Amino acid sequence: MGGFFGAVSRTNCAADIFYGTDYHSHLGTHRGGMAIWAGGVFHRRIHDISNAPFRTRFGADFEAFSKMDPRSGIGVVSDTDDQPHVFLSHLGRYSIVTVGLVANADELVRGLVERHAAHFSSLQSGEIMQTEVVAALINTQDTIEAGLRHVQESVRGSISILLLAPGNVLYAARDRWGRTPIAIGRKDTGMAATFETSAFPNLGYERVGELGPGEVVRITVDGTQTLLSPLPVERLCSFLYVYYGYPASSYGSRNVEHVRYKSGAALSKVAPVKADSVSGIPDSGVGHALGYADKSGIKYARPYVKYTPTWARSFMPTTQVERQHVAQMKLIPIPELIKDKRLVLCDDSIVRGTQMRDQVKRLFQAGAREVHVRIACPPLLYGCPFINFSRSKSEMDLITRRIIRDLDGEGADVSRYFDPEGLPYRTMVDRIRDRLGLTSLAFQRLDDLLAAIGTKNVCTYCWNGRDPAIEGGCPGCPHASDAGAEASSGASE
Repeated sequence: MGGFFGAVSRTNCAADIFYGTDYHSHLGTHRGGMAIWAGGVFHRRIHDISNAPFRTRFGADFEAFSKMDPRSGIGVVSDTDDQPHVFLSHLGRYSIVTVGLVANADELVRGLVERHAAHFSSLQSGEIMQTEVVAALINTQDTIEAGLRHVQESVRGSISILLLAPGNVLYAARDRWGRTPIAIGRKDTGMAATFETSAFPNLGYERVGELGPGEVVRITVDGTQTLLSPLPVERLCSFLYVYYGYPASSYGSRNVEHVRYKSGAALSKVAPVKADSVSGIPDSGVGHALGYADKSGIKYARPYVKYTPTWARSFMPTTQVERQHVAQMKLIPIPELIKDKRLVLCDDSIVRGTQMRDQVKRLFQAGAREVHVRIACPPLLYGCPFINFSRSKSEMDLITRRIIRDLDGEGADVSRYFDPEGLPYRTMVDRIRDRLGLTSLAFQRLDDLLAAIGTKNVCTYCWNGRDPAIEGGCPGCPHASDAGAEASSGASE
């Protein structure tokens, strides 16, 4: 994933850029960066934040930037890219940050190079950084506005952009399907744009709007000007509500914590159980567990506590061994709340299943009588082709796909496993339960999750393989030409 923050101000905005960007650290990223416009030039800092908090790595830079008295800036926490970039082209100087996934980057690079339209020198892990690809696409057009639209029309996957221009002008462009959010905030001294609205309150901003899918705005201290109107179809990533999003953030009018609470309450009705306590796997499972506990009448407890000061979110590392190590080290059991207890654990999702299996094993070793797991979303059946959802390289990393293969063989019809009332679905869930060593297992139903979110204008591809970008063969999805039939029929790869 990744997140960004940008501001334009009548006064020194270094603190807003520093703290506003830091409020995106929960998105589990590896690189961080800030760029400001001060003294007629861009100043930029980038650091590795995989093993140190953003604030720690950028503290000295913040102090240096503050002395420059900037009136505009952008910051980012990024999956892999070194960001922000600073460019000089026929459009002038500008700095840029992106969030998303350019799934067709190789194709775009080949086209740009063949047309003599760009050259690329910034290689990271042997690959051209996607933010540089985005800037190269912008630079093929006559205006920044046209360049941002060209990016949206060319990229398969999704890409949202903040672009800082000289003279304290900020451009914000949300990806064409609205898979990632951009909210606009205002205070007396200026304006800001952010991925997570949780960055606004403590910096004094009032949220005044949110960009629609494909919308592009120009932001100055006096307000916003719409350059490109929103497109009609929005498919915000619903996993922001389930897992990625910060509890204090809202997308549209829907707060993340409130959605999780409602989701947990719904899950308690369709998957009730007799137990001594309900708990959430910290942190994202907590809201779901509170809703489950309240609706079921079972008391909430914390048999695990999370050691937050140093351990990052467990999906961040690039190898499974590292992910399991982080998951084990950050959760500390409390034996008095485990021994001889019937426990309900609420978690956001099961991807590979290895972390859940290990945590459940520890609970039984600590003396738990029963461990019932309730998952806040439906079974994950498809890898996400739209954003950097996980580090998985293959859909066979998903425990569901491995079990379906065991049941039906290679090339199985995955759509047989959509219906929670159907025998294939129930067999799959039972196999997962057995493989993870659980007393019982239940997943959220898609209709109940959508009801908790309060809209159907969200992407559900990872659960049912359905998405308008694929079904319509539109740019905005990788492999649109060959995935349409699969998504429409629900067939597997």
